[in-house]
Amino acid sequence: MRKIELLAPAKNLECGIAAIDHGADAVYIGARNFGARHAAGNSTDDIRALCLYARQFGVKVYATVNTVIYDHELDEAVRLVKDLAEAGVDAVLVQDMGLFAEVRDMGLKVEWHASTQTDNRTVEKVRWLHGLGFSHVVLARELTAEEIAEIHREVPDVELEVFAHGALCVSFSGQCYASQQCFKRSANRGECAQMCRMKYSVMDADGNEVAPPAYYLSLKDQCQIDNLEKIIEAGACSLKIEGRLKDVAYVKNVIAAYSKRLDSIVEKSGGRYRRASWGRTELAFTPDLKKTFCRGYTDYFLNGRHADIASIRTPKAIGEYVGKVKEIRRGRQMSFNVSSLCSFANGDGLCYIDREGNMKGFRVNRAEGNRLFPLQMPDDLKQGTMLYRNQDQAFDRLLAGKTAVRSIAVRMSLVLNGNTLELDIKGVNAPVHGSAVLVLGKIHQAQKPQMDLILRQLTKLGGTVYRCEEISVAPELDGVFIPSSLLASLRRQATENIVTTARRNVTAITEKRHPVPSDSYHRRFGHLYNIANEKARLFYEAQGLETREKAFELGNDGQLLMQCRHCIRYTLGYCVKHGGRRPEWKEPLTLRLTDGREFTLEFDCKNCQMNVLGK
Repeated sequence: MRKIELLAPAKNLECGIAAIDHGADAVYIGARNFGARHAAGNSTDDIRALCLYARQFGVKVYATVNTVIYDHELDEAVRLVKDLAEAGVDAVLVQDMGLFAEVRDMGLKVEWHASTQTDNRTVEKVRWLHGLGFSHVVLARELTAEEIAEIHREVPDVELEVFAHGALCVSFSGQCYASQQCFKRSANRGECAQMCRMKYSVMDADGNEVAPPAYYLSLKDQCQIDNLEKIIEAGACSLKIEGRLKDVAYVKNVIAAYSKRLDSIVEKSGGRYRRASWGRTELAFTPDLKKTFCRGYTDYFLNGRHADIASIRTPKAIGEYVGKVKEIRRGRQMSFNVSSLCSFANGDGLCYIDREGNMKGFRVNRAEGNRLFPLQMPDDLKQGTMLYRNQDQAFDRLLAGKTAVRSIAVRMSLVLNGNTLELDIKGVNAPVHGSAVLVLGKIHQAQKPQMDLILRQLTKLGGTVYRCEEISVAPELDGVFIPSSLLASLRRQATENIVTTARRNVTAITEKRHPVPSDSYHRRFGHLYNIANEKARLFYEAQGLETREKAFELGNDGQLLMQCRHCIRYTLGYCVKHGGRRPEWKEPLTLRLTDGREFTLEFDCKNCQMNVLGK
């Protein structure tokens, strides 16, 4: 039986607890520093509190310390890892091999996960990382199901984590330097300026415009909810939801949707799979992924290359399709009605794509059924315009309240041993156990049957995460008088004494030497190893790596800025390899920003990869 975990993002403690309540099996959260989302750092105290809450349900907590680290920061980063280990995190995600080597050499017991920032897209890379002592590897988002399966087949002992939902980076993670090149804001330092969400023109070698300004590098958001079985069967054991900058409403809706789907997969698996944590979640709403922030959804490359993965018209959330404009009334009270089965509310946010392909949005001031009165009527709104809703006030209000309760089923047993009451509580499908004893002193016979009172008092588990599914009470207690206050005290003691018998197991590192993976681009551009400190340089040297080139952030300007499986030539229909027409322009093509800056496109057709180079 294989354990499958649904891994949720946590911007903060509130989001982490919400993720657990709504069905997460594991949570990843940024530490106070050195996280790949600089704006999503958390104190060690908050992470400790999250670990305590998570442990009740067997939910794991992973802390992200996955930036590159400079020499003067290494001691601080080591102290942070120590603090996180003491706080109770189950693993630390890391990119910087200097930090990994420093902590490993100190003998500190830490479970290591290789962040997606370490660019994990090949069997060789995963095998190398596992040989170093990484128990868990986060794979590149771009992989197909067949590539995931091959990695699992060749390196079966490593846990594979696969992105299942959320925003997509156009470049392989850890290999994007465009933000650093243009704004001195490093994506590998958690400060990405999102160059991929900017508008570009595509120019040929003669300076002619091949394609008009659009968001050619802006991808849709990933959604694999209909492909979860395929991902699991390929060998993934962890299904990751992206979104450490997202709010609690996003976490509630997305985690609830994926947890429900995963439960149905586990149920029909015939015992092949089980959830990695325990506890039943009861929802007070119906999850709907169309109502959560998205730029449109794609399965990306999981099922192979296809054209519809980019959101070139807008990098913003377009939302769910709600219908077409049916009839417009202009005048003193401008309004229109919508041909739709949806319900609308005051304050809803609607948008549409105009004739030039740009997204425009407006707010609904008042809704009377399907007749909508906008705060300001758009001039170019016409009959037949397709409308999308990117803010649903009714759904937002629903998510703002209490939307889920997660509880653990227990069996309770009460016996009388002499004059001592013994209450025992055990989890039904969870490794939890607690007990308490109470000396009665002199036993008094009851004047009327006591069984209903005993059952009622013992099963009052409100205020705890437990619910009584089965209770056994010794028959002789039906005739014994026990004050309700004593039964309540016994119950409280037993629940307070419940401990989780499952313990965090840190795998001992037994290093197995494998060659450092080195594809043609790593040999051509040594900065791709992201060596930002002396400890990392010495680590790679000991691994037999010849390059001494430092990280891009330390001064390697004008080189390879992005490696992308997404291809603009393919998007425009000019990939001959995949049945497109032969281009008439002269290459190399360049991407031109509105301020005139240009970036050269290099098409590596052999490897089906597009590279973005600095000029």
